[in-house]
Amino acid sequence: MAKTKELSKDTRNKIVDLHQAGKTESAIGKQLGVKKSTVGAIIRKWKTYKITDNLPRSGAPRKISPCGVKMITRTVSKNPRTTRGDLVNDLQRAGTKVTKATISNTLRRQGLKSCSARRVPLLKPVHVRARLKFAREHLDDPEEDWENVIWSDETKIELFGKNSTCRVWRRKNAELHPKNTIPTVKHGGGNIMLWGCFSAKGPGRLIRVKERMNGAMYHEILSKNLLPSARALKMKRGWVFQHDNDPKHTARATKEWLRKKHFKVLEWPSQSPDLNPIENLWRELKIRVAQRQPQNITALEEICMEEWAKLPATLLDSEPFGRQRSGCLILCIPGDTNGKRNEVGIEEAGGSDTGAIFDESAKKDDEVFRMAVADLNLNNEILETEKITFSVEFVDGNNPFQAVQEVGLILHFSEFAPFPD
Repeated sequence: MAKTKELSKDTRNKIVDLHQAGKTESAIGKQLGVKKSTVGAIIRKWKTYKITDNLPRSGAPRKISPCGVKMITRTVSKNPRTTRGDLVNDLQRAGTKVTKATISNTLRRQGLKSCSARRVPLLKPVHVRARLKFAREHLDDPEEDWENVIWSDETKIELFGKNSTCRVWRRKNAELHPKNTIPTVKHGGGNIMLWGCFSAKGPGRLIRVKERMNGAMYHEILSKNLLPSARALKMKRGWVFQHDNDPKHTARATKEWLRKKHFKVLEWPSQSPDLNPIENLWRELKIRVAQRQPQNITALEEICMEEWAKLPATLLDSEPFGRQRSGCLILCIPGDTNGKRNEVGIEEAGGSDTGAIFDESAKKDDEVFRMAVADLNLNNEILETEKITFSVEFVDGNNPFQAVQEVGLILHFSEFAPFPD
């Protein structure tokens, strides 16, 4: 039997009005040209629910029972690397036969999405303790102190490397058209190594390292470029220099030179590339260079220098540039991303302190926040060793170098909970 046309809302309301006027179902049907059974069904719905609109339709029953949903959700929470095939087999042993697509849809309704695992610094217990020490030492540092820091690092830029992503509009089956592809060669087609520095006032010098860098070369780079950069940036008296714990940076000759020049050096925790805000600057530079599409090493170097000189000082104070990596993540575990800021508390036997603050006030995309939080992947063993707990609290702030200087009243969970449900 063919499906009949659905009655309009006005017709349904007329049926109810005529019923309230005392007319019978047969009379209403003849007057409006509607079947008596349809009139009766609408009147019964109105008597029961006081509405004539369509009720929510249940549709086909779920293939996976509520218990099955809890089981697969618990499985992927314990082991995020579980494959859809593994879950299909688990449910099949329990007596439920489903497809991989059903697994994906079910987990998506639970707020879980399959994503590529991020590569992050390995944090051992000694690294966690060092980062905690760093956080405690700088908890009360004012914004002006972070503005008086010169951040430095090296980076490699490839000629045809994956410096940035590129999206194209194309038709189906046109993914291999030359206009829709990015040419690549082995080993990036050559690369250059750069050393650079910057502060909140703007970028400092950028130079190309043409040979394999060692302690002596690094010493020469600092002697020729660090002080001129500080003068060009008009750093205040007592400015602080930051570099990581690369063996070239911690060589005895380098330390002795910095001591003789009376430079203050920011003590830096090991395995902490994610804390240096210059990583944001490198990414911005690589994106701009990739857009220029250099064709040889000489052009690559020239474009790098040109784009570095064009970087505005306002970029370093903008959101989310200053906050995404500028020391805002000291110790972090996955937490609730509904709030604007994720605060991570570190609780030890002697008391509790705030470990770090990550400000997300300018982020509208939860995925960006999840990526940043995932940058510090602490495993359960480390967390339990350090008795690290987590909590979430909304806080406002406008400090682009808000490393760890703000302390809020944070409610710590009494028991360790590595992942929220």
